[in-house]
Amino acid sequence: MTSPIQVAVLSGSESDADFVEVCGRQLDHFAIAHDCRVVSAHRQPQALAAFIREAESRGARVFIAMAGLAAHLPGVVASQTTCPVLGVPLPGGAMGGMDALLSVVQMPKGVPVAGLALGRAGAQNAAILAAQILSVGDPELRNRVEDFKRALAGEGS
Repeated sequence: MTSPIQVAVLSGSESDADFVEVCGRQLDHFAIAHDCRVVSAHRQPQALAAFIREAESRGARVFIAMAGLAAHLPGVVASQTTCPVLGVPLPGGAMGGMDALLSVVQMPKGVPVAGLALGRAGAQNAAILAAQILSVGDPELRNRVEDFKRALAGEGS
């Protein structure tokens, strides 16, 4: 049996590893169990659907999906789960990430994706937002999030 997780982190390409690492480190800071996978919405749609089902069966309550270019990964994930999906657009391509940003935030009615900032800031904020979502029913996690926010406030801008 595979281990339980609270968050599933998906990226569309191996080239996204730096962003996934930023996200994973922040989830580790909050002691949130997670699984990070590279699955292309375009090239591996059946594998993506299988992973979403697997992640839910392991207890995932939030999905973080990050992708560049057309960035369909967050939307495809959102179309296959009722869990919150946090979309992180990644920089690159001819438009420098603007295409990814628009793909994440311009979802059709009924298939919501929470859009985060482009790149590293978005990857880290996705993990923080996942922690905030999960902390609604977890007082210990809420305390860790509050401690993080206090420490962040102490750093200044």
